[in-house]
Amino acid sequence: MNAQGKPLVRIGEFRIPASSSHIIESKSFKLYLNSFNLTRFQSDAEVVARMQQDLSEAAGGKVLVRLIKVNDAAAIERLQGECLDDLPLTVTHYSPAPECLKTASRVVEESLVSHLLKSNCPVTGQPDWASIQIRYKGPAIDHTGLLAYLISYREKGDFHEQCVENIFMDIWQACKPQKLTVYARYLRRGGLDINPYRSSLSGEPGNPRLSRQ
Repeated sequence: MNAQGKPLVRIGEFRIPASSSHIIESKSFKLYLNSFNLTRFQSDAEVVARMQQDLSEAAGGKVLVRLIKVNDAAAIERLQGECLDDLPLTVTHYSPAPECLKTASRVVEESLVSHLLKSNCPVTGQPDWASIQIRYKGPAIDHTGLLAYLISYREKGDFHEQCVENIFMDIWQACKPQKLTVYARYLRRGGLDINPYRSSLSGEPGNPRLSRQ
């Protein structure tokens, strides 16, 4: 998170020398990375410095860390739409807050994307990460409010499909669009990526393979 409590998503590249005295076990490495979920930092550089220090001590050799913004990563495929993630925002809600959803009087048709959706498995408590695309036609949805709403799922414990259903229904009821599609691409858990799709329109979605998948 940044100093305002807004989560930031990065793809991490870690280079551990073959000459290191120890191997970092993968499960503990995952738990270590997840420990950054609710920690606030001033900059990416501060995160890199902390990770390089911790991992170098654990490995017994100099570990190099590189953090890459999702949209700057080598593209496989991308969800089409305007990405909301760089909007300035002070976050105050980490449980679903549909009251963040606001609209204007003008009618628009647009596609909006965020990589900041996170919920938690209700069985294991492990974090579930996703990129989400919201396509709609109707009263213009306030972008900052929508991003705050999506971030508010950060401590929500529920299954992927139910989270997408709740997001769809909250937007449908609060914003009253003429048509609406919500599509989430979750990172793999146990070798499976789960990609719930909810739409007021007929038809099936594409199956884009994203860089984090």
